[in-house]
Amino acid sequence: MSNAKINKTMLTWARERSGYALPEFARKLNVTEEKVSEWEAGERDITFVQAMAFANKAHVPFGFLFLSQPPVENLPIPDLRTVDSAELKRPSTELMDLLKNMLECQDWYRDYARNQLLEPISIVGSFRIEDGVAAVVADMRNKLNIPPHPKRGSWDDYYRDLVQRIEALGILVMRQSSLGHHSRPFSVDEFRGFAMCDEFAPIIFVNHADAPGARLFTLIHELCHIWIGQTGLSDGDANSHRAEERFCNAVAAELLVPTDEFRARWRIDVDNWQQNLPELEAHFHVSPWALARKALTLALISEGEYGAFIKAQREAFKEREASDSSPGYFKTKKAQISQLFSKAVVSEALNGKLLLRDAAWLLGMKPASVTKFAQELGF
Repeated sequence: MSNAKINKTMLTWARERSGYALPEFARKLNVTEEKVSEWEAGERDITFVQAMAFANKAHVPFGFLFLSQPPVENLPIPDLRTVDSAELKRPSTELMDLLKNMLECQDWYRDYARNQLLEPISIVGSFRIEDGVAAVVADMRNKLNIPPHPKRGSWDDYYRDLVQRIEALGILVMRQSSLGHHSRPFSVDEFRGFAMCDEFAPIIFVNHADAPGARLFTLIHELCHIWIGQTGLSDGDANSHRAEERFCNAVAAELLVPTDEFRARWRIDVDNWQQNLPELEAHFHVSPWALARKALTLALISEGEYGAFIKAQREAFKEREASDSSPGYFKTKKAQISQLFSKAVVSEALNGKLLLRDAAWLLGMKPASVTKFAQELGF
């Protein structure tokens, strides 16, 4: 076999970019750690077949391995986690691929909306930070037609209901935990969600690798970004120094849990602040995570107390996730992909206006699965 005349230093770059340590990457290639190490050090030749497998497992184009130096990769949307001019951490392969995919979905839906003569979404950028938290919350409640908090049901029911109401406004809501089968879950530390503003195809993405209780807060946080017309990636950090992130945090906290009502029900005569949560959850019908976030926003608990609580919530979620059985493939897809988007794509495919191959690519499935997915959607 002929050897690939690649730049050996690009091998190390490709592997590290993929986020895999050498031992784990060697297992993915089904070779020894020593062989991968020798390839990267230039001490052993690598064949074309081996180099192509290396690029495939590292999720980089094969041609990148022939470059003299790594390409500069920038996030295609603003990173709202950045404080002032601090240097960004290199984005993960999964995040880059996800953002590119969402931008392509947005481009397709924008063209679809225009062809269908749909009106622009007036909500996008309809408010500014200067208008204040109360004004944005009031307008959100009015547009979504929701009371200060639900009177019955679980917070999970509330989450699904809000997703439907947001989509009814013309905003696409995407919810995934990974890029698909055999891919790693998205990193919650890297991002919890993002918003992509557009007058015809605004998108909210919620990272479902995060604990379920956190998703409700993220959904409204990103919805606020749509309301103020700000595209960007965010992690919902309670300690963010960016005015936009603090504002969206405050809007999410107020919309989900009204301040006056919360203060009136918060008890200080308890041994542990968490003893407040069961009664508050029963009253507001939101997740304990959202309630803890509200308590932090009002300085009723410390950042340390909040951090310890969230850490415990995440660990409990991971344990439950490991034991829970997964729903069917098409039900999962239906839950992940915006109903507005999926129904538009499937409708165009069934009417012959979109190739099954292209529809499948947009939906992240095989062409043969599109018709079965259409049945799940009620076509």
